[in-house]
Amino acid sequence: MVPQRCLYGCLHPLRSQGAMKSPATTPSIMRWGCCCQAQLHFAQALAVCSNPVVKELSLTPGEEKDPACLEETDKKYKKCPPDAAQEALQVALDAGYRHFDCAYFYQNEAAIGAAFEKMLGEGRLKRDELYVVSKLWNSFHAPQDVKPAFLKSLTMLKLDYLDLYLMHSPMGFLNINEELMPQKDGLLLQSDVDYVDTWRAMEKLVDEGLVKSVGVSNFNISQLERLLSVCRIKPAANQVELHPYLTQPELVEYCRSKGIVLIAYSPFGCPAMPCPTGKNSPVPLLENPTVNEIAQKHGKTSAQVLIRFHLQRGIATIPKSITPSHIVENAEVYDFQLTHKEIQTLEGLNCNTRFIKWKLMGMDTHKHFPFGDK
Repeated sequence: MVPQRCLYGCLHPLRSQGAMKSPATTPSIMRWGCCCQAQLHFAQALAVCSNPVVKELSLTPGEEKDPACLEETDKKYKKCPPDAAQEALQVALDAGYRHFDCAYFYQNEAAIGAAFEKMLGEGRLKRDELYVVSKLWNSFHAPQDVKPAFLKSLTMLKLDYLDLYLMHSPMGFLNINEELMPQKDGLLLQSDVDYVDTWRAMEKLVDEGLVKSVGVSNFNISQLERLLSVCRIKPAANQVELHPYLTQPELVEYCRSKGIVLIAYSPFGCPAMPCPTGKNSPVPLLENPTVNEIAQKHGKTSAQVLIRFHLQRGIATIPKSITPSHIVENAEVYDFQLTHKEIQTLEGLNCNTRFIKWKLMGMDTHKHFPFGDK
């Protein structure tokens, strides 16, 4: 297990973010790219809080499946039970995790908050030992909706501030009775709110001391470039899908050049979701022979190799799981090193395959749809 000092010692690069024009409050995030410990910290991040739904699985004795990475809202799925989320959080804390990735969309922040309240109330942890992230959902992009949405997440998480608040995507939906996916005739009801206006409202949360840092998720290069040209507070991070099947080298280099921490979601390619089918479709990432061969060479699992792959590219990663053994296993990635050739081999698996489906209910017609760009 990685020493506790390695876990917490690098929370601070994202700890406090202020207006770019003031040297006294310029975020130390700019130092992250040079800070190995920061990379170690982010490998210990866990999206255990981020499973909006868990597929109903019929398990035979001895069979185990990790119900992670499910983002669909099909009737085959149900929400992750609150007690399962709380148990996962407890296991993660005991394993040394301190960075927890949450979101309003996942609809389990109340359960996570109950777990935080219990652990903090027992005095086992101090608030400043945790790094808690949440996200502004698409239905709340209108500037007047940003703070109420934030405060709702903050209240459910039973905290008095957040460490990082992300815009879940650049695409806004209409706010109709706070529905997550407002739609008509099977199509999402899109809003024309400019994500720049949404960002300005998020900056005010930093001004008010409600959140230490703000960032984005699922933004492409051109959208980041536009935001950087007008923002008062620079995005601290951009959370996107990243794995050897989707390496996004241009985005990685761009974020590195701008001092924006890149956070990889779905680092395993979402093993619980169906793998894309077709003539040239790849095998599930965790079953890829190349990944398995490298894992066997190091005496590690394929999942551990994939986490290490991101670490050595200087990318934060948030593996999702509610399976205790997997949560512990995902933290054990500090006792081996991939060679330069192995990194290149894994990068060579890139086939621009996305596992998280965004082209749903007409979403790809949104004026701010981010995936038409690289």
